[in-house]
Amino acid sequence: MASAAEQDIRDTLPDGLGTAIRDTAEEIAALLHPDTDMTRPIPGSEWNVGEAAAHLAQANELMADVAAGHARRYGDGTPQSLAAANERALAEFEERGAEPLAAMIVAQAAAYLKAVRDSTADETVLTPLGPMSPAVLGSYLLTHMLGHGYDLARALGRPHMINRARVELTLPFMLTAMPRVTDTARTTGLTARYAIRLWGGTRFGVTVADSAVSVDAQPPTRSDCTIATEPVTFLLMALGRRNQWHAMARGHILTWGRKPWLAPRFPSLFTAP
Repeated sequence: MASAAEQDIRDTLPDGLGTAIRDTAEEIAALLHPDTDMTRPIPGSEWNVGEAAAHLAQANELMADVAAGHARRYGDGTPQSLAAANERALAEFEERGAEPLAAMIVAQAAAYLKAVRDSTADETVLTPLGPMSPAVLGSYLLTHMLGHGYDLARALGRPHMINRARVELTLPFMLTAMPRVTDTARTTGLTARYAIRLWGGTRFGVTVADSAVSVDAQPPTRSDCTIATEPVTFLLMALGRRNQWHAMARGHILTWGRKPWLAPRFPSLFTAP
């Protein structure tokens, strides 16, 4: 039987999100055992394992503070400003030990869940990517942990923690963030209606009208291009961790429609936060 605290979280967050946040934090922490080489480089990144883990600990703390209603200034909402803020924060934070960082990652994920339990369900909070409900912030927290958890697992030669169910739980954040991380240099002059399908799961629509991008919970009635993607591939591409051409070659992306040539442009329309 669920405790009162667990029931409060279930009433505020989408089903399974609280558990996914807690379990993902614990799975990341399990990668950081005492003999972990914290200087090992992250493939495709300028950070090493210690820096990525430190960033995760800091980000979890920031999101817990935001969920608790504390104002935290962190960039101006653009992906570029967030990257700069990340570098400044890392430079000011010296901890790189595996065990302390693992404990912080778990503790701050739990602090977020406590803040949600103690807050009003319809309360809006101000995040580094703009206003969000606590539920969308939780989806943001999970998305962020999955992205960097994937990086840590790859660097350390361990299985990653991304699966179909967890990808579905990232979508409230992904759909909220997409218009906010649009690369206007790439959308200017483009008019397109995309239908996005995750295999066996969610479908949604993305409409591009010159520099404006809108996201709808339902695909457009008449889309120009349909993109069907294996869920884990979708998230890794959205976070800049997987190349679309490699995914297409492996059959993880299928496209069709009146203008299928629009499909390769889609990932480039956004800058991963």
